[in-house]
Amino acid sequence: MSISYDQRVEVEPSALDIAPVAGRIGAEIRNLSLSADLDDATISAIRTALVTHKVIFFRAQHHLDDAGQEAFAARMGEPIRQPTAAARPEDSGFLLDMKAKEGYASSLWHTDMTFLAAYPEASILRSLVAPVSGGDTVWANTAAAYRGLPEPLRILADNLKAIHGNTTDFDEQYEESVQEKMGDMRHRKAPKLFQAEHPVVAVHPETGERSLLLGHSFVKRFVGLTSDDSHRLLAIFQDHVTKPENTVRWRWQPGDVAIWDNRSTQHRSVPDFGDQPRHMRRVTIRGARATGVDGVASRQVKFEQMAATA
Repeated sequence: MSISYDQRVEVEPSALDIAPVAGRIGAEIRNLSLSADLDDATISAIRTALVTHKVIFFRAQHHLDDAGQEAFAARMGEPIRQPTAAARPEDSGFLLDMKAKEGYASSLWHTDMTFLAAYPEASILRSLVAPVSGGDTVWANTAAAYRGLPEPLRILADNLKAIHGNTTDFDEQYEESVQEKMGDMRHRKAPKLFQAEHPVVAVHPETGERSLLLGHSFVKRFVGLTSDDSHRLLAIFQDHVTKPENTVRWRWQPGDVAIWDNRSTQHRSVPDFGDQPRHMRRVTIRGARATGVDGVASRQVKFEQMAATA
């Protein structure tokens, strides 16, 4: 059965202290330590809150270290390594180390790793150092965006597929002021080239909700359309995804943890923190291939090792 944000999954009242942050997406879970030995019922309640609210936040998790973050991630699903990034803390199996330049490089709307046919189910992001001002992250509810489409656009989206890839033209996508803050991220080439074909409308495996599987970072074109037509059509759909009423914005503090359902959200960082330090660590949870409204699943269309460059 499809679950809308306004029809929240019921959990035991004493299980979690949940406070919605925005009208259509986002909730803070209070008075819970993620480093504690959480029982299965609490983990289940967290997962229910995640699917319902799309992104959930935990303040003041200062006690959570790298090992604790990985251990909690293992309770939520199967952690995986990001195939195109190697920056991991020492002795870490799955953590991705994200400093200021990554905060600038992730300032385009995206769903994580959709260049993979089986893209992640969820991500868990922990703040170590937060800017005094700026550096927020914004999430969008892609299921609400789909429901808000005019009927002709919904019908069109239901019948479209898109090619997603992991290459990004920084000169084209980012303003010069942002590029200057990205350091070597701007010139880094992916060691592997991935491309996947996804339905534009994906059916959530747990709720049955339909959501728009798109994003500016990884979508290259729509199958059967030219590059120019694809760019124009993507802009239309993305405008619906990123309407303010479909979004929530989080002001980071050190020790905060955010978890998002990657199957029904997009997100981006806000590149407004100048030279202030911003340091985070992320664990990603293995997902599955998306299934479209026609029952056809995503497929990997390209995977090749990139040639070494001098």
